[in-house]
Amino acid sequence: MTTPTVPLFLDCDTGVDDALALTYLLDVPHVDLVGIGTVSGNTDAATAAVNTAALLALCGRTVPVAVGAHDPIGGSYGGGAPHVHGANGIGGVDLPPGVAAAEDPAAELLVRLARDHAAGDRKLDVLAIGPLTNLAVALEAEPRLPELVGTLTIMGGAVWDAGNVSPTAEANVHNDAEAARRVLRAGFDLVLVPLDVTRQHRFDDADADRFTAAGDPLRLALGTMLRSYVDFYESVDHVRRAPLHDPLAAAVAAGEVEPTVRTTPLDVVVGGAEHGRTVPAADGPAVRVVVTADDRAADVIRERILHVGTVSSGSVGRDGVGR
Repeated sequence: MTTPTVPLFLDCDTGVDDALALTYLLDVPHVDLVGIGTVSGNTDAATAAVNTAALLALCGRTVPVAVGAHDPIGGSYGGGAPHVHGANGIGGVDLPPGVAAAEDPAAELLVRLARDHAAGDRKLDVLAIGPLTNLAVALEAEPRLPELVGTLTIMGGAVWDAGNVSPTAEANVHNDAEAARRVLRAGFDLVLVPLDVTRQHRFDDADADRFTAAGDPLRLALGTMLRSYVDFYESVDHVRRAPLHDPLAAAVAAGEVEPTVRTTPLDVVVGGAEHGRTVPAADGPAVRVVVTADDRAADVIRERILHVGTVSSGSVGRDGVGR
């Protein structure tokens, strides 16, 4: 039986794990990636768009990439996470440039695609793997957005596990907690993929070796990025293994990894010592929270990344510098 094609909009802040997630999605035959928006998080929105376009070019794919919100709702961008993702968001790897970003802002592109697909045979699914600013802006422009789209899958939050930017908060939610609260309360058919489950699935040096050994520009770049990402996680977790935060959410959204979910009323704390915490709350909206996922998740993601084709004639050195 053929799996129906799923039109998908990706909202991201292209750092290292976003790069892995994007590459994975481009090899899933039943996923039609129809648009990408970028937001400030791991790096600023404009740099994330540059990174995204470059990766698409290495994969030989053309997808509209729209630059989204630079600042969170009611605040200012805090400068990203260069200690985790490198100064340019992708581990310091220098990629050949891709196609320029779309003219529309990310929120406008999302709304337009949602309306277009709602009028067709299959609603647009949305995968958000960065802060949720663009989605909150899109909701202001189109309050019916939850009705127009299919499933919204979010990588974010730490529900029963510890946070990664504070004892209680995960980075994507923490970086725009107000936006996250609005999105959770908007009425989407929502699946949350939090740190609770993403920390259960990891890549390590052997995976970086597999990518670089492939020898082509894309895999060599990804292997170099992954190595820097593993370096960071060794400094905090004392093991050379990096969680598959965004790739796991992508695999769940694509339906290639079977999740176990616990439907839980959730709220987001805005302000104070627990700013950005995703907390169970009796008066919060019911959210399908992924608590475990198929043990084969890393294998599924790895094989897709190793399989996706490239057409670039350029090369990237092991130091991550374009040749």
